[in-house]
Amino acid sequence: MTYLLGEFDCKVDSKGRFMLPSGLKKQLSEGDQERFVINRGFEKNLTLYPESEWQKISREVNSLNLYNKKNREFVRYFFRGASEITLDAASRLLLPKTLLDYAGIDKEIVLFAYGQRVEIWAKDVYESMMNNEPEDFSSLAEDVMGKIKNQSGDESIS
Repeated sequence: MTYLLGEFDCKVDSKGRFMLPSGLKKQLSEGDQERFVINRGFEKNLTLYPESEWQKISREVNSLNLYNKKNREFVRYFFRGASEITLDAASRLLLPKTLLDYAGIDKEIVLFAYGQRVEIWAKDVYESMMNNEPEDFSSLAEDVMGKIKNQSGDESIS
């Protein structure tokens, strides 16, 4: 399994296309370098998934009990705007206009790669968010990472 990593500054052209950075493309398996799914992120950003990862997430979301109202609402919002996109011959991806508008993206973006996804942020929004780093990052780390299960399922406290 590939774990993506890095921040990449990119420019969006007037048609809504951006070039996939070679440093990011190299991290993708050969089968995941051409086809992607783009979707709304949980904040005002977009999330780009290699198609194989999107299939896994889709199976997980589609396994929710749709007799539960909250689940139905989540499924609707999660899949809203999801679009398949393909790398063109010039290594560009075309972002749908509705998603560009949702994320407030104009000309400059930051690709924030982690795990099996890439968040796409309007550069000014990303910089503003990252400039609001918590005063006590170590306290946040303790809250989030303090109790992690190890391989045997036992809790380990850092």
